Amino acid sequence: MKNPKWILAIIVISQFCCTSLWFAGNGVLDDLITNFDLSLQALGHLTSAVQFGFISGTLFYALFTIADRHSPSRVFFFSAMIAAIFNLSLLWEGNTFWSLLIFRYLTGFFLAGIYPVGMKIAADYFEKGLGKSLSFLVGALVLGTALPHLLKSSTLIGNWVWVVSTTSSLACFGGLLILLFVPNGPFRKQGNPLKLSAIFSIFKNKDLKSAAIGYFGHMWELYAFWAFVPVLLKTYQDLHGGVLNISLWSFIIISGGSIACIIGGLLSQRFGNKKPAMWALLLSCLCCLLSPFFFFIPYETIFLSLLIFWGMVVIADSPLFSTMVANSAESVLKGSALTLVNCIGFAITIFSIQLLNVAHLHFSPVAIYTILAIGPVLGLLELQKNRTKRW
Repeated sequence: MKNPKWILAIIVISQFCCTSLWFAGNGVLDDLITNFDLSLQALGHLTSAVQFGFISGTLFYALFTIADRHSPSRVFFFSAMIAAIFNLSLLWEGNTFWSLLIFRYLTGFFLAGIYPVGMKIAADYFEKGLGKSLSFLVGALVLGTALPHLLKSSTLIGNWVWVVSTTSSLACFGGLLILLFVPNGPFRKQGNPLKLSAIFSIFKNKDLKSAAIGYFGHMWELYAFWAFVPVLLKTYQDLHGGVLNISLWSFIIISGGSIACIIGGLLSQRFGNKKPAMWALLLSCLCCLLSPFFFFIPYETIFLSLLIFWGMVVIADSPLFSTMVANSAESVLKGSALTLVNCIGFAITIFSIQLLNVAHLHFSPVAIYTILAIGPVLGLLELQKNRTKRW
């Protein structure tokens, strides 16, 4: 199976299946709270545990050049299998809050062998047009992230035990697809060991600094918004009455971003990466700032439409920023710069998620999402300084 289109399709399907593990805990959070006597703040803590695990795993895989010393497809496969096992551990009847945190952390740790390694596999096949390929891969991540909410809303799989079991099974299937049908790519190159000193180059290289800060601003908003989509919906439902299918609408709002990623990738071929990224960042920033008014819209359809739009623009710039960072880094430090920028970006998500968690306790749930605008504002200001660069 040497046709690049088929290879890309398999990588995308595998990424979709395996990244369904990312928000599996979020999709069944109400059931975890009920079965293991958790507090309402468990949402932020369990989500942050996955993020912290992913950061740790990414650094581990990069420091020991795991995907260079071994076949990336094998690394992807074994990471998917191990992550699936730790995801399945959510079903253990003896779980406590701390054991759930550990299992979510370990799931995130081995997701580092799925998402970044999947991008490396794509790069091994697509030396040209990587930006477009990344838009499909990020789109797959978005769909995978949203999938647990869809499974929870299903009348066939809606039981939380089946949701967890299904996401673990999908991850195993995705890992097998890569192992069986995606051998080492023709452009595979030996990567350089991770150089922690590369973090200084991020802030010395003007273009890399601008791209990185834009990415950091985007990440401040992204995962916090994704994590709290069900809370946004429940808040609106409590204010206006009625009955929303929160799991189904969470899936629709988050998964809509997959289409936006592909549109962003296509726009980047005509306008470059910077302009579409800035527009997406600006629009998502406006959604943050205007979010308090969303809750007072009496028409449910308009409210849901606005959240779908927010779900699209909040992620549309993600593959664009990744491409901008890659294009700005020196070739000898490209891998290290990308790894460190990603790790810093995911570390930032922990702070924004926890900030929303605390704000939800002490302030009106209608107003708290305005704090997500901080990241996009800082990102836009930095990108605006570098006006001539299109990436």
